[in-house]
Amino acid sequence: MANIASARKRIRQTERRTARNTARMSRMRTFLKKVETAIASGNKEEANAALKVAQPEIQRAATKGVVHHNLVARKISRLSARIKAIATV
Repeated sequence: MANIASARKRIRQTERRTARNTARMSRMRTFLKKVETAIASGNKEEANAALKVAQPEIQRAATKGVVHHNLVARKISRLSARIKAIATV
């Protein structure tokens, strides 16, 4: 246990930040799962709508530093490609 006041404050800050980041990561994963299920259903309009809702939330996670921006770019790119491929099948 920390004895110095600044160290105790750091512990409190870290706990709050960790909780916030965990919630943000969970929220991002939930939106990704919604897009995945829409793609799996084969409905292109539904999948597009789900991606349009999920995209800002996923990008916000990168802006806040929860995930790397390249991960966000890769996820959105791959989901878009999968949605685009629905029509050709």
